[in-house]
Amino acid sequence: MSTAPKLDRRAFLGAAAAIAAAGLALPALGQQIPAAPAAPMNTGPQHNISSFRMQDWRPHFQNLTNGAILCDLTSRAVHFWSEDEATYRVYPSSIPVSADLTRTGRTEIIKKVEGPSWAPTPQMKESNPSWPDFVPPGPDNPLGTHALWLSWQYYRIHGTHDTRKIGRKSSNGCIGLYNEHIAELFGLAKIGTQVLVMT
Repeated sequence: MSTAPKLDRRAFLGAAAAIAAAGLALPALGQQIPAAPAAPMNTGPQHNISSFRMQDWRPHFQNLTNGAILCDLTSRAVHFWSEDEATYRVYPSSIPVSADLTRTGRTEIIKKVEGPSWAPTPQMKESNPSWPDFVPPGPDNPLGTHALWLSWQYYRIHGTHDTRKIGRKSSNGCIGLYNEHIAELFGLAKIGTQVLVMT
C-alpha cells in the first residue's frame, strides 16, 4: 500500500503548469510531483508601482511658463518641470483620504512659506473639536517644514513630519511630500508655477 501523500487535481495542475513553465520534463507516473512555487510575497502597497514613472509635460500643459507641477493622485506622485526644461523631478506623495476632500483641476502657486504654521479649516474643526485652533512651526506641525499655497482656499502642497503618510490616502485635501522633497520643490517652484491636480 502506497504511503505517498495524496495530491488533489488543483495541486497537480498547478505543479504541472509550474514545471512546464520552467521548461522541465513532467515526472513519470507514480513519481512525486514537486509543489508549485509560492507566489511572491506582497511586501506592501503595489497598486501604484506601474504608474509611478517619468512623464512628459506636453499631455498636461500647453507650455512651461513659470514651470509646472503635476499632482497625479492615481500614482500618488508629484512631477515638476522647470520652465527651461532643464530640471525634472518626481516625488512620492500622500493624497486626500476621500473623494469629497479631493479637488482636481488647474491652479497655481500663490504663496511660499518656509516654517509654516497651521490652523484647521472650519470643516476639520467641526469634525474634530479637540484639535488645536493653531499649531506653530515645528515638529508637531502637520505642514512639515515648507508649504506651497495653491489658489484654491485651504489647499497646499506641503511637507510632513509623519513619513508614514507618504504613498497613502492620508490628508484632508492637501498633497503631502517628505520634508526633504518639499524643501527641494520649494526651491524649484516659484509664485505663478502652474499646478494640475488630476486622478
